[in-house]
Amino acid sequence: MLENLIKLVKEQAGGSIINNPAIPNERNDEAIETTSNSITGGLQNMLRGNGIKDVLRMFGGQEDAINQDNPVVQNVSGNVIQNLMNKFNLDQGSANNIAGGLVPSVLKNLVSRTNNPGDNSFDIQGIFNQLSGGKTGGMDIAGLIAKFKGGLDKDGDGDTDLKDIMAMFSGGGGAGVMDNVKGLFGR
Repeated sequence: MLENLIKLVKEQAGGSIINNPAIPNERNDEAIETTSNSITGGLQNMLRGNGIKDVLRMFGGQEDAINQDNPVVQNVSGNVIQNLMNKFNLDQGSANNIAGGLVPSVLKNLVSRTNNPGDNSFDIQGIFNQLSGGKTGGMDIAGLIAKFKGGLDKDGDGDTDLKDIMAMFSGGGGAGVMDNVKGLFGR
């Protein structure tokens, strides 16, 4: 996955990294790799924390919902910004401009390619296996995401949330299944 993510970042990096005077040309590849690793790390942080439903929702939703207001974009952008500031001694404004111009488009393309049956460069099961260190191998990640696509509000509160996912797998309250899912990502 990481090799394909680096290619994806490189495809999207034109104005944000390649043509950016804040990043010296001889360090463009390093900036692309740092950004790719930061995106991966940001997704891992989301899955380790309370962002499982946001990541699942992102992969199950519409690409047009992947914008600066999306919690996954915000979290991943924060990770990219911090790592670019640390590695390239950028000020926050420059790092923010790079992340703001790159992270939403990379995540949109990642979701689009993952959901495109004709494109095998990204596979949702493979992505989650890598993000979890191989711990999701026996889980049906595509099935979990399909539950989000269905918009099934099991608890009747007007939205599909973690409680709804737990109810789908247990037929009731069912915190055990989601506790297991959270445990896969280090929680």
